[in-house]
Amino acid sequence: MNQPSATSPLPHHEFVTAIHEGRIKAHFDPKEAARYVSGQLLLPLVMMPVLGIGVALALTGWVWTGLLVIALGIILPRLIKRSAPHILILQALEDETVYRNLLSTNIMQIVTREDA
Repeated sequence: MNQPSATSPLPHHEFVTAIHEGRIKAHFDPKEAARYVSGQLLLPLVMMPVLGIGVALALTGWVWTGLLVIALGIILPRLIKRSAPHILILQALEDETVYRNLLSTNIMQIVTREDA
């Protein structure tokens, strides 16, 4: 059975080692992880001009190209948000600052495995 870690956060190098050995698991709040990644990548700021370009293309005669750009402007940010936990665990393994930030904001929780 898995249980949340009640101890103080692991030092980063121990976290990386324990994740690779399978002794612990990182659990993410999906909504908060998506919000965090969206903020890092400025997805709303990128999405609006892409949608505008798609509408402009559609209105100037490039209908199918415009619709494709609009579809990409809607679908890609959603795919990125859905992949947020995977993106964040990779960042946490690489960068101690991200690791500490994710723990302090409760976006990531460390869960120990009893069977490890």
